[in-house]
Amino acid sequence: MKKAIFTLAIGNNPMYRAALKSFEIYAKKVGADLIISDSLHYPIKIDNPRYNASPAWTEKLRIGALLEEYDRVLYVDADVLITPHARDVFELYPDTSKAYWFNEGVKQERAPDIEMIQQELGKVNWPQQDNRPVYYNAGIILTSKQCELFKKTELNDLQKICNKITHYDQSYFNYTLHRHNIAHETLDRSFNRMDMFGHDDYLEADFIHYAGKGYAKNNRRRDVQFIRDFAQFYKGIVDDAEIATLKAHAWTLYLEKIHKKYPLPNFILTQLCQWYVPR
Repeated sequence: MKKAIFTLAIGNNPMYRAALKSFEIYAKKVGADLIISDSLHYPIKIDNPRYNASPAWTEKLRIGALLEEYDRVLYVDADVLITPHARDVFELYPDTSKAYWFNEGVKQERAPDIEMIQQELGKVNWPQQDNRPVYYNAGIILTSKQCELFKKTELNDLQKICNKITHYDQSYFNYTLHRHNIAHETLDRSFNRMDMFGHDDYLEADFIHYAGKGYAKNNRRRDVQFIRDFAQFYKGIVDDAEIATLKAHAWTLYLEKIHKKYPLPNFILTQLCQWYVPR
């Protein structure tokens, strides 16, 4: 069986570089090819969107193209850290007829998102679990050639909704899943561990997702926290000099944000950060 791990990472962000290193190590471990999009293949026009929207989100459509070559594809956002102890997700979730992703509807209120997408594209029979709508997070998706999900998705549909609804790609993929009655199952939260579940024991997860603040005090510190955790996990696995370079780069970028945000002299801000920001 031919397997791929796919992600989008544009630029020299140190968090992306660390994430890709963890993906590379995991891909070798599970016998998969690592495919990285470093440019966009699915052009979309984002024009005065009502909510935050990125043209990069359409790149997930490449999953469908990859499934013409690969039997199974694991899509992973570039703000995910795959831990060295991560289990083989392909082995644990073997049904190739299903789309596997984490049902964040168990924790997050997504009824407004669901209403938005249905207002634009029509009503569907939306399933519920424990009296809450099933709504999957699209940061990590495991799917296979036999699954119809990415045979049913269209760039034109995303163009229709991208300026009107929040989480336009994620809501659309969920909508397509239910509209066409495609088989689906939730991943265990350990394969998409987000800080909505708190910080306790998050380092024990298989895939740690640093969406939003990403286990830091605020999202400005997210990259620093990511690299800090990466360094803890991969010390002795990744070269010390490479880790030191990533940490220094993340810290420099963080200080640049702080220097722009606050009116104090830069040397004072730098000293305060050195005293109070874990790294």
